[in-house]
Amino acid sequence: MSQSHSNDSATPADGVIHVIGGGLAGSEAAWQAAQAGARVVLHEMRPVVGTPAHQTDKLAELVCSNSFRSDDWAYNAVGLLHAEMRRCDSLILACGDAHQTPAGGALAVDREGFSQAVTDRLLAHPNVTLERGEVAGLPPADWGNVVVATGPLTSPALTQAILTLTGEDQLSFFDAIAPIVHVESIDMDVAWRQSRYDKEGPGGDAAAYINCPMDRAQYEAFVDALLAGPKTEFKDWENVPYFDGCLPIEVMAERGRETLRYGPMKPIGLTNPHNPTEKAYAIVQLRQDNALGTLWNMVGFQTKLKHGAQTEIFRTIPGLEKAVFARLGGLHRNTFLNSPRLLDRQLRLKADPRLRFAGQVTGVEGYVESAAIGLMAGRFAAAQALGGALETPPETTALGALIEHVTGGHLDGGKGSFQPMNINYGLLPPMEAPKRDPGGKRYARGERGRAKKKAMSERALADLAAWLGEPEAVEAA
Repeated sequence: MSQSHSNDSATPADGVIHVIGGGLAGSEAAWQAAQAGARVVLHEMRPVVGTPAHQTDKLAELVCSNSFRSDDWAYNAVGLLHAEMRRCDSLILACGDAHQTPAGGALAVDREGFSQAVTDRLLAHPNVTLERGEVAGLPPADWGNVVVATGPLTSPALTQAILTLTGEDQLSFFDAIAPIVHVESIDMDVAWRQSRYDKEGPGGDAAAYINCPMDRAQYEAFVDALLAGPKTEFKDWENVPYFDGCLPIEVMAERGRETLRYGPMKPIGLTNPHNPTEKAYAIVQLRQDNALGTLWNMVGFQTKLKHGAQTEIFRTIPGLEKAVFARLGGLHRNTFLNSPRLLDRQLRLKADPRLRFAGQVTGVEGYVESAAIGLMAGRFAAAQALGGALETPPETTALGALIEHVTGGHLDGGKGSFQPMNINYGLLPPMEAPKRDPGGKRYARGERGRAKKKAMSERALADLAAWLGEPEAVEAA
């Protein structure tokens, strides 16, 4: 049984693009294809079929963090990806920009306003039909142009169908959700507002994080509690690996007592105004989670601790002794393909080329990367539907580098060592670091690395402009 919404009473003609999954990647794919002039049916199983992590029926619901990470196009690879996607008329970036919340140098969004905006814009598009209901198993044989963007919560029936079709034996790993705290329950006589190194974000706020300091004894006791706390146990069939970029905090603690101090709890770039002469041994950061500023999430604190243990252990953090949690941490199943083995450069499944894949299921990690692959899948599908073809962006661009990542190497001699990856400069072809600035002054050794990143970003935007058919690159916002 499915529910449907259509902006056009006409039955979709042959050649329509079916996008399965209304998350970030599916929403972006549907938008890009529709904007290109193709007819799109977007299939979203919620609310007919729910998931363990979603709470609404809105498209592009954010189930973990509300951050799209750094917005610095010149010196950060994800910021570069933001800039490229904006130039490609990204729906996700447009709605993110319209609903941003303070987050230092990052782009964070009000999750409810963002998802509502994505939903409204897709429902209003004349080329988009939204079908509510699960696509169980493989899509019908008469669907000739399909984008599968089912993401981390791919239904068991579709997962099994993909396994059978590809001959793979595993598509799953676990991802974890961080707790959210009501801001009025944070003790600001202990905690303070500051972004690391006082860096301003897109909204101009240089104090976008709440910081909770720990001395050495407090940190050691906290690590002991994490290690000893009761954890959610997996069943035999759930014995699958984590992605290193999103480890539960207690798993990080198991890797060494100093791991957290060099990860999400690092104390550098922050000064406690309540005690400016004493350096904190470790710091817990919280980031604003909604536009009102009433909810803040604990940065890097994804966890598989049982709920009772979470409240007990996290309230030992200075400033959070009386914390009221709007949501505690938890786990959800994640799914990805061995894409370098299974997908071609157009993101098509080699075993069934009518199926394209997009988003986290392709083996990218992160909201922005997932949406970026959706952007490309939508454009590839639209070109096919309209009787043409579209070349992959140059590997010198962030978009092209992601495509190369998910369709290129990492096969370990064909044995399959492919792992999810965030965008980073290491995925782009290298450049020699410039030795002199534009004025001819020789860079200091420590400045050359930043200059190299900017040069790579400028090259990427110029090459993207050429790929888009623009006469020249324009300065990124």
